[in-house]
Amino acid sequence: MQNIEEHDVLSGSIDLFIVPSEEVAHVQPDNSLEHALLVLVKSGYTAIPVLNMSNELQGIISKAQILDRILGIERIEPEKLHSWLVEEIMEKDYTSVNYQAPFEKVMTQSIQYPFVCVEDDEGSFKGIIPRSKILAHLNGFLHDLRKKMPPPEKKQHQTGR
Repeated sequence: MQNIEEHDVLSGSIDLFIVPSEEVAHVQPDNSLEHALLVLVKSGYTAIPVLNMSNELQGIISKAQILDRILGIERIEPEKLHSWLVEEIMEKDYTSVNYQAPFEKVMTQSIQYPFVCVEDDEGSFKGIIPRSKILAHLNGFLHDLRKKMPPPEKKQHQTGR
């Protein structure tokens, strides 16, 4: 059987998987939670990056974090969304990789997160790699590998005559 690492799938470049920053929905730390929720709902994503004015990654904001914030003790309080800021609740413990990171590192980090943020050497946000792109690539690789492999040998059953 062939070893998956012989095909350079794990150490290959991540360039093909990056969704460039210009195409990534994001918000800024000083945006209201109302604005962030609108961006999240309109984009269809469950979480998006938070970038400062210098295009540096500051954190991640998700629908779940916003909904958790507006859940009061006795009722939902959506009227407060405009007065709270993204920076107050954004996740600051996020995952990111350098744009030169190997595919294996991105794959490992994507297990826990829906996307992995990509930064350059100066810390500037370059884009994201969605988990779906990683899974699609691995799925294609495994299907190609299966096609190249000889069919499994069939075992013959012995009869007890």
